[in-house]
Amino acid sequence: MNPDRGDSMVAAAPDDVAMRAYYAARAREYERIYDKPERQTDLRLLEREIPTLLSGRRVLEIACGTGYWTQFIATSANYVLATDINAETLREARAKQLDPALVEYRLADAYALDPGGGRFDAAFAGFWWSHLPLQRVPQFLGSLTACLEPGALVLMLDNRYVPGSSTPLGRTDEQGNTYQTRHLQDGSRHEVLKNFPQAAQLRMQLDGWADSVEFRELEHYWLCRWTVRAGLGS
Repeated sequence: MNPDRGDSMVAAAPDDVAMRAYYAARAREYERIYDKPERQTDLRLLEREIPTLLSGRRVLEIACGTGYWTQFIATSANYVLATDINAETLREARAKQLDPALVEYRLADAYALDPGGGRFDAAFAGFWWSHLPLQRVPQFLGSLTACLEPGALVLMLDNRYVPGSSTPLGRTDEQGNTYQTRHLQDGSRHEVLKNFPQAAQLRMQLDGWADSVEFRELEHYWLCRWTVRAGLGS
């Protein structure tokens, strides 16, 4: 398969442009976030647990970024299609040189996914849910579910807001989305949408889409697990 198949469907909506530009600029320094000392215990646990949950599955990864989580998923999955909207971050992911028979990379818009070679029995996204505008959650869930088999397992990993470790929130828009101001090593300043849902809010957002929702909080992260509701999926 062409590793860049799907280029024609990569078209960011206006509210995605700033986020896309930020992560393109951040690509080479992105994984430094995983060096924070206070997060190491949580990370080691997740690096073990997520591959176990996805063992033996065909996994669609959303917003794979630099492939940090892809490398762990690939230790146990039967196949991983790792997607991202940025060529810059995918370039960093490919540099990890994971087995091309096991891991395929593809440019893709998370709001307009195309399963291409078939449906998946699992999906994973690390630190993507928090960047979803609240008003676009149903659009994303529809796009994702269309690529999954009925009963497929979905895992979403994201940040909890922890004072002193998380970047402070700067403002809230009319829809209730919250934003952070971030600075990169080149001195550039970026306003980034970053929501921090609580378990009850996330369950409400998944209502009608998901069965068997499990929400687990660690000190710095949360992990939500669900299955695609019966009657949904392709």
